[in-house]
Amino acid sequence: MKILRVSCIFGGFLSLVLSLSAQTFTTLHNFEGTDGYNPVRGLVQATNGDLYGTTSLGGANGYGTVFKITPSGTLTTLYNFCSQSGCADGAEPNTTLIQASNGDLYGTTLGGGTNSDGTVFKITLGGTLTTLYRFCLQSNCADGYSPEAGLVQASNGLLYGTTYYGGAHGDGTVFKITLSGTLTTLHAFDSADGDNPSRGAGLIQATNGNLYGITEYGGAFGLGTAFKITPSGTLTTLYSFCPVVNQNGYCTDGQRPEGALV
Repeated sequence: MKILRVSCIFGGFLSLVLSLSAQTFTTLHNFEGTDGYNPVRGLVQATNGDLYGTTSLGGANGYGTVFKITPSGTLTTLYNFCSQSGCADGAEPNTTLIQASNGDLYGTTLGGGTNSDGTVFKITLGGTLTTLYRFCLQSNCADGYSPEAGLVQASNGLLYGTTYYGGAHGDGTVFKITLSGTLTTLHAFDSADGDNPSRGAGLIQATNGNLYGITEYGGAFGLGTAFKITPSGTLTTLYSFCPVVNQNGYCTDGQRPEGALV
């Protein structure tokens, strides 16, 4: 009976492996440069069923695109960045788009804008783009610059995001922005409470209503933090990475967190 039982388990496992190996992988689109290249972030499926994303480079002007693609693979370039003089409309979108409650898509660009320091934009599902905010409008970039992570729409309807640099101390910011483009800087990092909110990790809103995120550097040991911030802007550093180094000189709990929280 023991031998039969093991044989049955092995047979079931083998069937599962063979089933998984038979899965079909389909390439839906190969970027060629003119339609964009370097799509470094994920896609979002909008309410119309199509998928939307960005390429950080390429397109008609070389500075990235917004595109939509059907689930079957038909791609349409909706917008080519740097279509305006001086790239006033933004350049190098390096973010996953979100669809807000009004149906429009929102995102950020790493560069471009008035001072080449990044933008927040919205784009309709049909491709009409509006630049909502251009960073470094304030003296010494007190409003931050280089927003490298995506946005999140909180339960209050506002959008929240981070900038990698700038702010009162030059170490990045947390901001909120209305759907129409009014931006408020909620927190300026000062190294002690974090430095450089992670490029690839936007904020998330937890069930308690607070927003959570990470920084790549700063904190008590200079190697990154996890933090929470209330929708109104009160920030708490929850954890500073690398309090203990082992005999090989490595941080036992890790350092420089870059991935998103869940």
